[in-house]
Amino acid sequence: MQFCDECGSMMHTEGDTWVCGSCDNVDERDPEAEAAMTTRDGQRDDGAPDVADATRDADETVAEPCPAEDCDGERANYEMLPKPGGSYEVRLFTCVECGHKWRGS
Repeated sequence: MQFCDECGSMMHTEGDTWVCGSCDNVDERDPEAEAAMTTRDGQRDDGAPDVADATRDADETVAEPCPAEDCDGERANYEMLPKPGGSYEVRLFTCVECGHKWRGS
């Protein structure tokens, strides 16, 4: 993958050149540099990410009513996790009574 030095957009190949679709900048292709690029085939698959468990290492609970229709639970464990790609955290709740999980606001 090559990015344009002029505007930063991703470039595509046309013959022996890299061409920017945004600003029409053209760069010569370098076979040695391209050979060093990691392809999708060369990447490893670590599997699915772990799912957060709000009950893990949780000793304290908070007063948070369970939103499950068939549960009258009023207490939940919670865990704060960073939102992927975001600049704030998300609070994940787990009902102490039924184990239902939900995201807080």
